[in-house]
Amino acid sequence: MNKPYIICVDDDRTILMSLRAQLRHWYQDKYAIEIAESAEEGLELIQELVKDGETIRAVISDWLMPGMKGDEFLIKVHQEFPELTKIMLTGHADPEAIERTQQQAHLDCCINKPWTQEDFFKALPPSEAAA
Repeated sequence: MNKPYIICVDDDRTILMSLRAQLRHWYQDKYAIEIAESAEEGLELIQELVKDGETIRAVISDWLMPGMKGDEFLIKVHQEFPELTKIMLTGHADPEAIERTQQQAHLDCCINKPWTQEDFFKALPPSEAAA
């Protein structure tokens, strides 16, 4: 059985690489971590994985990105895939964007940059990770 995926979306490649490495370490490779450098790329990745029959556990998105902001992205994700855990990772989101995402996308969690292991373990408890 394949590992479930966590999809990380941020326009800053350095943040994506750091986040991917930390998630792999914290969850001890129980998830496959995929990255996308834009909301559009993230949507394509999610659609492709679902089409291939893969399981996606969570989508983590930055808020402040060129083109489509994270709140718009997570709302689109929710419209197509409402069962996914949606996490906003940001240092810049305005309260209205967070509230809109909570209402329209059932945002599970908003984590501020810089993040901690505890922030992620509250949003995605290790006990829920694939065995």
